Amino acid sequence: MKQPVVNEKLLKNFEDGYAAFSSVVLRGKFFHQAANPISKKNATGRREWQRGWNTAYFENLEKLNGLGTRG
Repeated sequence: MKQPVVNEKLLKNFEDGYAAFSSVVLRGKFFHQAANPISKKNATGRREWQRGWNTAYFENLEKLNGLGTRG
């Protein structure tokens, strides 16, 4: 069976975005949710990071509200 082609850098960006959903950053006296660290707007790595963050968000939403409650 053929293995799927996976770009390791993009997979790492996805996993970093997924993990960033659960992490917070202390800025001054306040805690903030971690922002996308990739500054270039149209970079594929930035989109993959955002896709990972969105995946974690929606999985958490379904865990809180029940399955199939995205819309």
